[in-house]
Amino acid sequence: MKTGGFAQSIFKASSRQLEELGTIVSLKDGRVFAYAKAGASNLAAGKITQSAAPDSNALNKAVGAAVAVGGTQITVTFGGAVTENAYKDGYMHVNDANGEGYIYRVKGHPAGTSSVPVDLYDPIRYALVASTSEVTFTKHPQDSVIVYPTTGTSVPVGVPLIAVTASYYFWNQVKGPAVVLTDGTLVIGQHVRVSDGVAGAVEPLDRDGVDENEAGVGTVLQVNATTEYSLIMLAIPGY
Repeated sequence: MKTGGFAQSIFKASSRQLEELGTIVSLKDGRVFAYAKAGASNLAAGKITQSAAPDSNALNKAVGAAVAVGGTQITVTFGGAVTENAYKDGYMHVNDANGEGYIYRVKGHPAGTSSVPVDLYDPIRYALVASTSEVTFTKHPQDSVIVYPTTGTSVPVGVPLIAVTASYYFWNQVKGPAVVLTDGTLVIGQHVRVSDGVAGAVEPLDRDGVDENEAGVGTVLQVNATTEYSLIMLAIPGY
């Protein structure tokens, strides 16, 4: 966690990456931010964001060649073409057979489909067996984030302080007082969840209600009317 000296203002977006994805900064007033990259669409200030939806082309893929303990590169045939470094700074976990239960950070890889070499930051800790060990790749949660849709396809990852141009880098707020689009009638001190009716909004979390399965993201500090923006004590899961 960084508390000062970071390269990009929390009130600026940048076309260049100036921090490592996921870098955490904490302000003296208690607000916490994670460094993020917008996806293919612009982001709005005050709307909950979601991480990129998982790609089935990167799910349950057999390792192309054996990898001994200490190795830092594997070969994988994806289910479809992947762009260069699509999973850079994200994660590879072994989901089945030899090595299952282990997770590794991805350093980078070229574009391709078949026998793609993937470099890892972390050395392999349990040997992988060719055509037997299965791996799955997931983008970094703060990579290519989108406005949270009414039907979520991944997890909530924060709220931008500012409008963000597509593919730009910015600070995504994950904790502390945050202004968030409101859907419904909020109650001070009660929990809110991502809305299933308005993209990027929060709505009341009624634990006795029906279909209350969306992720909780905080509690209410100050109520404003539906369609307006309320002040939420943000608590994005995982931060």
